[in-house]
Amino acid sequence: MLPLAAFLVHCFPLALGHYDICKSWVTSGDSPSWEYHACQPKPMFMKGYAMVKVEPPGITCGDPAEYFCTHENPYLCSDECDAANRDLAHPPRLMFDKEEDGLATYWQSVTWKRYPEPLIANITLSWNKSIELTDDIVVTFEYGRPTMMVLEKSLDHGKTWHPYQFYADDCMEAFGMMSNKIRELTTDNAKRVQCTEEYSRWAGSKKEKNVRFDVRERFAIFAGPDLRKMENLYMAMERVKGLKEFFTLTDLRIRLLRPALGGTYVQRDNLKKYFYAISNIEVIARCKCNLHASSCNFRDGSLQCECEHNTTGQDCGRCKKNFHTKFWRAGSYNPAPRGSPNSCTQAGTILDTNPILRISDPPPMKEVKENTAIQVSTIPPVLETKLQHREIPEKIRAAPPIHKELTLTPSSGRKHSKKASPKGSIILESTPAIVMESSVKILKSCECLGHSNRCSYIEQLNVVTCVSCKHNTRGKHCEQCRLGYYRNVSVGLDDKNVCVECDCNQMGSWHDRCNETGYCECKSGTTGPKCDECLPGHHWIEGCKPNMCDEELLICQNGGTCHYGQKCICPPGFKGALCQHAKCDSNHRNCDSASNALVASALVLICTLMLSVVYI
Repeated sequence: MLPLAAFLVHCFPLALGHYDICKSWVTSGDSPSWEYHACQPKPMFMKGYAMVKVEPPGITCGDPAEYFCTHENPYLCSDECDAANRDLAHPPRLMFDKEEDGLATYWQSVTWKRYPEPLIANITLSWNKSIELTDDIVVTFEYGRPTMMVLEKSLDHGKTWHPYQFYADDCMEAFGMMSNKIRELTTDNAKRVQCTEEYSRWAGSKKEKNVRFDVRERFAIFAGPDLRKMENLYMAMERVKGLKEFFTLTDLRIRLLRPALGGTYVQRDNLKKYFYAISNIEVIARCKCNLHASSCNFRDGSLQCECEHNTTGQDCGRCKKNFHTKFWRAGSYNPAPRGSPNSCTQAGTILDTNPILRISDPPPMKEVKENTAIQVSTIPPVLETKLQHREIPEKIRAAPPIHKELTLTPSSGRKHSKKASPKGSIILESTPAIVMESSVKILKSCECLGHSNRCSYIEQLNVVTCVSCKHNTRGKHCEQCRLGYYRNVSVGLDDKNVCVECDCNQMGSWHDRCNETGYCECKSGTTGPKCDECLPGHHWIEGCKPNMCDEELLICQNGGTCHYGQKCICPPGFKGALCQHAKCDSNHRNCDSASNALVASALVLICTLMLSVVYI
């Protein structure tokens, strides 16, 4: 009970902001009614809902059984890992179990018996659901924290991965990055991916065990040190491009690249003390429900939002059937403190307020000026279905040719002879006034989100679609982005800046398209949102090329220097890719001193041997 109370107190600031209910009963005004608000689920411990995968195969110790030792007693290797013995096994599930009586249970890797081959392990947590971080990610290591690791996230169920943070005892050596602290970040760069040395330097296996990804400190940039101004953070989520997505993920991956070394260099005579051991991975987050749900439950093997506002789906990411009169939109934190629900609207409400199909009770005829062009937007799908099953006058069913701009010609509402009309127009002569009224309202119900003022009717599909979408949009309602652009989620669908150019680096990416978060598909050795950065071990030369040499590993021989990791600059007298060959002149004479010395040494040896034979 006490840990639960501590958790609730700990997460109390994160629950502020009045987003824990979706609706309230209001009795003021003409009659009682529901008032809807933006809402979100409360934070919860997520490790119990995660599926875990450990790679590569065989990285977990115990098959075959092996002994290992610790940095505290490096030559007393009496501990054993044996997968066949329950008391000696260390399977992955022990990273998520409940530890009682102070006895730590942990997953453990094999020892570094194949040194100098890297000891690498990947631990992936998958939720099959988008979640939003609300607190620090904490990984607890037994027997020492790794000297090099990377924390990564995926927004698309593991298809692509993006770094969250790099960890190393020497960031520049390990990743070519400067070591930075979270408190150095500002509102302008709160999403920056950093490298930290805080958790990787040796501090003794029994003293410091935790490795953190600091979420609360990044929140504090907007909400203050005590997180009491959460409304500022929520407003920033709406305003700052990509901020909400930065804390959103479907999968989390821990890449373990080098184990704890005990504060020394690798001792090859005792490799049994180098391994990874994790006793706990703590992830506190809330289900992503797009501000359309206040609760989230585990059903059918995965987390599901309990959707409100006439939305549905695992993330409340679409409108319910028959509620498509308006486009689906995520809820908004604005205006404070209750936000905007952006509910989906039932098509029937449109029919009640705009009686376009009440043939028995026709409304008065409204004057339509001759050759007035009607700005057409999309008929809601449910309305299309109803229209197809009603008795619609033949003149309405006779639609214009494919991709023709719709134009109405006037009708007096009386029956009269058919007249010629411009190509592509709807002929409404000999049509009752109610039909004329209905067609006008149907055409006006189409929406192009302000990115187009033209629509066309596609006869074969029986749909109306927007044409000539501007602002780099496309789609039936101009609701999608053109290839090479991605959705700016910080603005509404009707904003002219809704589509942002991917701007992928042509040399570092495979093409100019990116995913929904703006990340491009990078070539081998390249990283970064725009594929304009190099992974460790690579240098940028019209794209990222693998390093051919390394000063610290002294691959360049005979005093050669490594130039941008790509080639060795050799001193006079030497040549070759690694300056490994002696260089002579064009007549194959006057070789450098190293070659002369080698030849001279050989002659001295031969002479000595010959003299020895003579004396014998």
